[in-house]
Amino acid sequence: MTAPDPNQSEENPNAFASAERAAVYRVIGERRDMRHFRPDPVDADTLRRLLEAAHQAPSVGYMQPWRFLRVTDARLRESLHGHVAAEQARTAEACGERAAEVHRLKLEGIRDAGELLVVALTDGRERYVLGRRTIPEMDLCSAACAIQNLWLAARAEGLGMGWVSLFDPDWLAGELGMPEGAWPIAILCLGHVDAFYERPMLETEGWDQRRPLDELVFENRWEQRDSSADAPRAARRRA
Repeated sequence: MTAPDPNQSEENPNAFASAERAAVYRVIGERRDMRHFRPDPVDADTLRRLLEAAHQAPSVGYMQPWRFLRVTDARLRESLHGHVAAEQARTAEACGERAAEVHRLKLEGIRDAGELLVVALTDGRERYVLGRRTIPEMDLCSAACAIQNLWLAARAEGLGMGWVSLFDPDWLAGELGMPEGAWPIAILCLGHVDAFYERPMLETEGWDQRRPLDELVFENRWEQRDSSADAPRAARRRA
């Protein structure tokens, strides 16, 4: 990740100081989808700060569609683990020739993490129209922003977090007694770790590689790229 220009704060009075900006870019660059945890509990005040950070996320029409459920019951945690393990097996079957790779991957830390959270979209979302008339899925985007806020704040606190999406939403909604219309979107494993992965785990495991940013930035029309000499720099700035 490109380091911020140390002179920018002098040119832009709205910018943070150089060290502060560097910390923001660092936490973004070092965030990892963690799967290995220690069982140590997460301090209550720290958890509150993380949830407050999540709740500061932008939301379409200011609807704040996210809901957080702490899973503190051991039997319920074990039920979620069993369901996710079964879904990983079904996912492996769906991946065809890569099935063995999926079976081998560690994709959750449900039994080990100090905290287990389920994030869901609230019921009654249809009454929120502003910003969603043509793209109703924007409520999902809003909740994803809340999860990312929590993820980055956790990394800054020295805690790991992993987003698990291997579950049947209808099953999970029923297991947690959610009202009709509520929709679970994430199981979050949160807690202390021995170390953070140097690179994303799916990259080190050979599942895939991060694509170069310049392949993903277009100008004016789909797949049209800036051909000027400073295109890579401009692409990074716009992204």
